[in-house]
Amino acid sequence: MPMLSDIAQRKKIDYFLRPLPKDAAILEIGCGEKWVGEFLRGAGYTGYVGNDLVPPADIVGDITKWDKLGLKAESFDAIVAFEVVEHVDLFQEAYDLLKPGGTLLLTSPVPEMDWVMQVLEGVGLNQKRTSPHDHLIDFRTIPLFEAVEIKRVAGLSQWGVFRKPEAMIQPIAA
Repeated sequence: MPMLSDIAQRKKIDYFLRPLPKDAAILEIGCGEKWVGEFLRGAGYTGYVGNDLVPPADIVGDITKWDKLGLKAESFDAIVAFEVVEHVDLFQEAYDLLKPGGTLLLTSPVPEMDWVMQVLEGVGLNQKRTSPHDHLIDFRTIPLFEAVEIKRVAGLSQWGVFRKPEAMIQPIAA
């Protein structure tokens, strides 16, 4: 694994994963090499499930068709999507799958700095992308969720913790 990716994994474990309750129902979208699942299961977390388009994911298939994958609405306490939202818009799906008050944990390149990430990939310091970054989004503009914390890491990556609102506020009819 490229050096910077390895360092980022260790920091993501400390920042995002360790604070999760051990019994939380956790869905990882885009689990790839399954390092998140390996960490969580090895640390005693009991409710992890990984999703990706290809094996060895626990659930193989397109998350935008979650109802056909056997997933249930509002069944997860947390959704992890590290380096995924730049590839696919999954905010509605995450909203549908999270329990009210559930947590969405995201990382993605800072849109205007993605070119630097490409350079780092080219010289072998960062993992190579698996598909184009055609859905880059500034985390300050993410729909449907309340931002709990957004931070930029090394000026290149954005990390975000978002919460699904407990209840949607309905407009008062006149």
